[in-house]
Amino acid sequence: MSKILAALVAGLFSATVFAQAAAPAAAAAPAAPAKAEVKAEAKKDVKAEPAAKTEKKAEAKKAEKKVAKKDKKADAKKEEKKEEKKS
Repeated sequence: MSKILAALVAGLFSATVFAQAAAPAAAAAPAAPAKAEVKAEAKKDVKAEPAAKTEKKAEAKKAEKKVAKKDKKADAKKEEKKEEKKS
């Protein structure tokens, strides 16, 4: 009975050692592509910064155009009211 128990304990021990050794070997392979992905993302971020600046400038110009358009409409209405009062 003690021989069977010793064999089972040895079998469990070897199985756990085998299972622990296999996991890191499998995880090491995908690490290299991850570095490439990080570098690619960093490049995208660097390229995106100037694009973001130009987008902000474009949005600011659009906002200025809207304000100018509203001002023109307001001025036109004021002039119409002045002309109506004169008549």
